[in-house]
Amino acid sequence: VQLVESGGGLVQRGGSLSLSCLASESTFGIDAMAWYRQAPGKQRELVAAISSGGTANYTDSVKGRFTISRDNAKNTVYLQMNSLKPEDTAVYYCNVGIYYSGTYFGLDYWGQGTQVTVSS
Repeated sequence: VQLVESGGGLVQRGGSLSLSCLASESTFGIDAMAWYRQAPGKQRELVAAISSGGTANYTDSVKGRFTISRDNAKNTVYLQMNSLKPEDTAVYYCNVGIYYSGTYFGLDYWGQGTQVTVSS
């Protein structure tokens, strides 16, 4: 499966951005999808994941500010980001994976990433 992210950009602190990830094949058959991010000099981290049933999980730093959703009819997963902070600045990547025992495991399917920059 190929993934194409879009929606990144430059925004001021407190602003909002909405990211989209379009999959090249139907997402009905995909168990779980997620968004990761990687800031300069840091490891890639899992930001949010969503199961086929719509159950979402978030890393603590974005809880209450980010919302992940998926539209299987459009083969798309979204990440709505509100109340953005400078520390949210990173390249954001879409990923396909599975849930096992309540934990998300990413498979080796990645998009090219989209840059999010939050100015202070």
